[in-house]
Amino acid sequence: MRHPVAVLAALLLSLSAVPATAVPATAAPVAPARADVDFTGTVSLKGCSGAVVRPPEHEPSDPALVMTNGHCVRFLGAREVVRDEPSEREFTLLNASGDGSLGTLRASSLVYATMFGTDVALYRTTSTYADLERLGSRALELSAEHPGDGIDITVVSGYWRRTYSCEVDGYVHELREGRYTWRGSLRYTEACRTRGGTSGSPVVDVATGKVVGVNNTGNEDGERCTDNNPCEVDANGEVTVRQGIGYGQQTHQIVPCLTGGGRVDLTAPGCGLARPEEGSR
Repeated sequence: MRHPVAVLAALLLSLSAVPATAVPATAAPVAPARADVDFTGTVSLKGCSGAVVRPPEHEPSDPALVMTNGHCVRFLGAREVVRDEPSEREFTLLNASGDGSLGTLRASSLVYATMFGTDVALYRTTSTYADLERLGSRALELSAEHPGDGIDITVVSGYWRRTYSCEVDGYVHELREGRYTWRGSLRYTEACRTRGGTSGSPVVDVATGKVVGVNNTGNEDGERCTDNNPCEVDANGEVTVRQGIGYGQQTHQIVPCLTGGGRVDLTAPGCGLARPEEGSR
């Protein structure tokens, strides 16, 4: 052990040797902020997952909306669009850690559902966004922007009370499964090995904490374009099958449709959801 006096002398000597023009050390680069993704705002429903979502602009008094898949309502027609259907469906609101419940949310109506072009459903609940805050939770914000390439994402399953973390591996021109065709689907890297029950889970951008998609399917058996075995079809019609890979549907196109009051306005500028008159069952 060095003696304290010797240490002090050495310190003074080293300080006197430093030139007056010395350049300070460069600060270490700051890592980009990352959201702490947990189960806040997520729900469990019969056979599926979901989340309470809100657009960037909303009022605390607005009825809270729950988002899940259209196929979690029922298997809809290939071109079917459901609007303002009465519903009393119940959702279990999870706490942040996912190991408990904060209460039960109840739907007043199914305001929108389709499996035409995308796979999404929105329920209006009897609770407001302010009610959610009083329960100790909050809604997840829907991103209004197209998600970037290669972003880190987390798929949060309220049904399994489990999270899946991976990256967006790309965007699919058309994803075909049985009689359904979805456009612009997010493809996950292999780490997100989602399974039945994760349908309807929010896909969260880890960098922002915002929802960029809704999880809906995966190729289970390596089959080509069959139920539970979606295939990718590019702009030239070439088909690719990726066994074990999961997919979600983008949600940025929903934001312009949410005009307040728990409503979905399909005529709002920029709304990217299918309208009933575009087709029928």
